[in-house]
Amino acid sequence: MATSTFAQIRRDLHQIPEPGFQEVKTQKYLLDYLEKLPQERLQIKLWRTGILVKIAGTAPKRTIAWRTDMDGLPIVEETSYPFRSLHEGYMHACGHDMHMAIALGLLTHFVQNALADDLLFLFQPAEEGPGGALPMMESEEFASWRPDCIFALHIAPEYPVGHIATKPGILFANTSELFIDLVGKGGHAAFPHKANDMVIAGSHLVTQLQSVIARNIDPLDSAVITVGKIEGGTKQNIIAEKARLEGTIRTFSMESMALVKSRIESLVKGVEAGFECSAAIDYGCGYCQVYNDEQLTTEFMDWVRSECEDVTLVHCKEAMTGEDFGYFLTEIPGFLFWLGVNTPYGLHHAKIEPSEEAIEVAIDTVSRYFTWFSKQS
Repeated sequence: MATSTFAQIRRDLHQIPEPGFQEVKTQKYLLDYLEKLPQERLQIKLWRTGILVKIAGTAPKRTIAWRTDMDGLPIVEETSYPFRSLHEGYMHACGHDMHMAIALGLLTHFVQNALADDLLFLFQPAEEGPGGALPMMESEEFASWRPDCIFALHIAPEYPVGHIATKPGILFANTSELFIDLVGKGGHAAFPHKANDMVIAGSHLVTQLQSVIARNIDPLDSAVITVGKIEGGTKQNIIAEKARLEGTIRTFSMESMALVKSRIESLVKGVEAGFECSAAIDYGCGYCQVYNDEQLTTEFMDWVRSECEDVTLVHCKEAMTGEDFGYFLTEIPGFLFWLGVNTPYGLHHAKIEPSEEAIEVAIDTVSRYFTWFSKQS
């Protein structure tokens, strides 16, 4: 099938973004497409709103897996597309529509050109939250087809089309959401001595949180605490009884993540004592690091350099982005790489318009790589 078909699939999927574990229309669209393929070598299993598809190899010695994510984001779209989101308040702003189109392109190719090894395609829900990778790994469906190695990609706005970027070892950070609720005593703005102002308490805490990075993390290590949202108070002349801080933690090591959380908890206890209030911390959704298998990634990078004249390989640096694909890599060797899509707007931006020419680059590169890789077993 022509790549333009998969560009159209991407556009169809772009119009129906859905939140994690609610990808009902998306799942149906994918299943409708799969039903049209030759079924002789196909097996399909459903897991929640996700799909597992196995293509039987001609003489399998192992199972090679490809994972794609499915969910959208709660963002109001501001692109110039004529195929903008039909779901108000939601958008495919992280490239999952492209990821799924690429996966279907690969799947279609290998249905028609079977490898010796078995292939497993994982359409995983809820990557943006609350996290679908870990519960999918723990499912009976996954256990019955557990792969021997696993691979994935993610679009990269900053790289031109035709560029692939990756590195052995750590690629993405450990991440954790952060929610802190403060409860004090509200009152009239004219009588501050009779109240415990949680706007002030929250403001102090925001500043103190930055000291964790400045004074508790090894300067040769990396960590980030970002408070992206603060809520507090009801009116300009009422002292706020409650305040809520919402943010994120990102580190390049599990040890630093544990240290950051421990220091946050100590600072929050200090705020409770200092402002005579109560506090609660919720770490929400957290993802482990994406750590690319050293041998497989190096082998892939060498293969791209020698076999893909039309692809530019970039040995990139690690990034503070998060991806729950990292859970798969904790138990199964594999790697993730960045796919250049050449757009000035970053991931999760309401105006991001990734170049669809990258779909063909990905399908061609990965299908050739899998064909070569299968012959190495």
